[in-house]
Amino acid sequence: MQVLAPGTVIFHRHRGYGVITSVNLLTGWIAARFGSEMRTLDLNLSTDEVQFADGEAILFRRAPPDRMPHARLMEMVRQLHRAGYQRLYLYSWPKPSGLHWRWHLFTGSRDWMQRPWREGWYGSGADYNVNPVMGWGDKPGASAEELVHALARFDPHGLAQALGRDEDHTVWFDGVCEALLPGYMYSLDMQRPANGQLLPEMPPVPVIAVRATLPAYSGPALSWPPGWAGLWSRAHALPASPINLNGVPELR
Repeated sequence: MQVLAPGTVIFHRHRGYGVITSVNLLTGWIAARFGSEMRTLDLNLSTDEVQFADGEAILFRRAPPDRMPHARLMEMVRQLHRAGYQRLYLYSWPKPSGLHWRWHLFTGSRDWMQRPWREGWYGSGADYNVNPVMGWGDKPGASAEELVHALARFDPHGLAQALGRDEDHTVWFDGVCEALLPGYMYSLDMQRPANGQLLPEMPPVPVIAVRATLPAYSGPALSWPPGWAGLWSRAHALPASPINLNGVPELR
């Protein structure tokens, strides 16, 4: 399937050629403007027989688009690791609703809880479903290699801070990519048990499919990344407060 994003030219048998103005990759609804019409038209990609400009049918349910970019982010980070940028880390975790997953790229010291924030280096699946880009000048549907070049142009100073060796994490990350890509992603989410009981040991890393049509992950259990064991104890060391995404320190 070609890219579905605002600005994509489409064809509708009753309206002719139009341009997508907004898209929701989770529900399959888009808004499009046709010809000289001032108002946009809401269309369902599963039932309204919308086509791309070249006549290719949009089979939204049969060939679903990538609703979460985490798998491409993982491949991008692996390529950068192989190029010597081993001090680059990808943290991903779910929003409280469980409908979307956030991501955060950071460099320098491998501190999973005190991660430095840089503009454009984090995002959410909720935003991606409406505008499927990472936020650093990339194009919708960009490959891992294209994402690397876009990030290097957007923030060369930030990417330079990832130069260096972290062999333990690089080996772990490469093994995770081999097990999960291209259809699955990991989530560094440690939930407290609902019954309040303490867990005696760390459970496997949660794995999520990046497309709704994929079956549940059935591969080998994944270990947590290096440096994570110190965050896990019988008392669950992580704070329960939500993570601040706006980059502005909160007053306490």
